[in-house]
Amino acid sequence: MSELSERFEPSPERPDTTGEKVRCDACPVMCYIADGRTGACDRYGNVGGKIVRTDPLTILHHAAEEGTPLVPFLDPEEPWDGELVNTGRRFVSAIGAGTTYPDYKPAPFIVSQEVEGVDLVTVVTEGIFSYCGVKVKIDTDRHIGPETATVRANGEPVGHVTTAEYGSQMLSLGGVRHLTGGSKAEGRVTCDTLLALCNRQPVELTIDDGAMLVVEAGKAPVIDGRQEQRMRVGCGSATIGMFATQWRDLVDEVVVVDDHITGVVSEHQAGKVLGWPDTGIKIIGRRSTPGRYFKVSEPGLGWGGTTIADPLEILGPFNANKGARPGLSLLMVSTTGEQFAYYELDQDLKPVAKPFPDRLKKSVDLIEDNCEPALCTVLFMGGAGGSLRAGVTENPVNLTRSVQGLNTYVTCGGAPVYVWPGGGITIMVDVTRMPQNAFGYVPTPALVAPVEFTLRRDDYLRLGGYAEEIRSVDDIAARGGAYHNPRRDRPAPGGNPWPPLRQRRRERP
Repeated sequence: MSELSERFEPSPERPDTTGEKVRCDACPVMCYIADGRTGACDRYGNVGGKIVRTDPLTILHHAAEEGTPLVPFLDPEEPWDGELVNTGRRFVSAIGAGTTYPDYKPAPFIVSQEVEGVDLVTVVTEGIFSYCGVKVKIDTDRHIGPETATVRANGEPVGHVTTAEYGSQMLSLGGVRHLTGGSKAEGRVTCDTLLALCNRQPVELTIDDGAMLVVEAGKAPVIDGRQEQRMRVGCGSATIGMFATQWRDLVDEVVVVDDHITGVVSEHQAGKVLGWPDTGIKIIGRRSTPGRYFKVSEPGLGWGGTTIADPLEILGPFNANKGARPGLSLLMVSTTGEQFAYYELDQDLKPVAKPFPDRLKKSVDLIEDNCEPALCTVLFMGGAGGSLRAGVTENPVNLTRSVQGLNTYVTCGGAPVYVWPGGGITIMVDVTRMPQNAFGYVPTPALVAPVEFTLRRDDYLRLGGYAEEIRSVDDIAARGGAYHNPRRDRPAPGGNPWPPLRQRRRERP
């Protein structure tokens, strides 16, 4: 492949109007870059009249077998060559590789590697994604905003609140409508927000009619200035079911306050199975099934994700004809065990707050122990378009069919991805499993993400792949690529299956 600087030599059809500048074709902006400067993306620069990828190509190293030491004991007949890691297995990731844009050219690196006697090919490219976004899972019961509410960064709309999941609030951010369908400011801020989240940096978000959040992948969320500690063990009903035996014979009634399903042990199926006597309690809410109540409060930042500061707000009068009596004991607790209180009924059958008894502390601690640490999870999601697929094969639909048929294994920076069923190649990946700063951007605006396709060499050739562009890992490590990439060696991210080995062992459909 010719150098980019050579492709932009002046000609009668394309006169040089920029003096010493070189034009870059790595994205649709097509910057003219002066010597010693970078383009608008900060990813490509002009070094001595050549376009150079400013971030080094990342080559991941992996021990030959699980448990193999990084520096094995020296063999007297094979002196140490100075390498700090076992370099017997390498994987050329797409981080720092460069792009296939403007679609007609092969991917920057098409790498051959033999794994367990099978010749594999990995096609390596940085994809330019206008159709991309992130799904953010925020572990908390606290209300962050109504469903479909607009999420903003620096005042610009960048996404919306989507349906909550068990113990977590969910955001959908980015997408082509925010990147390209709104104002220039909206597109720029959306791109900045996605880039920061994917590179595991903190981002401040505000939700219309909702909370202010600080979100960072792998870290606890901060909601209205308060850092979350844990996610709930379950809804109020599930908490009753899990811990009813812990409360038996220690307290007469237990209410687990929850925004979604508040549980009452004496009415709940778990209590009935244990022979729990009636207490005459009345819950102000919509009764679902025995011991389960909806809408005891509006969503909020209080007990169990409600607006409640005083849990007695959800209680009606106790009924003496149904088991209420003076001295009856009552535990009220939230689904995370962060809030709890103890009451006893007086002569008028009204609950009166009492010091929390030692006999119940163990059960509250058990709820807390069963609550996992609150974290933010950021999943990058994008659709592989023409730039990616045409860089793999001259007939792009063949790659789509190969991925859908499980003949081609897809990774992002070496991390495994989930490929959505149906048409196209729509991928989703946990950014914490990727190397740091794996993402970039172009000011179109769009996000740039590393993508690798690994498959058997014979399958690749059948796809109509670029056979003449296939190179060995050693050759790439020694000579780099068309973008004059420097090289960075680093260990593979922990916990990821080794991509070529995963493809080698994949069962054929």
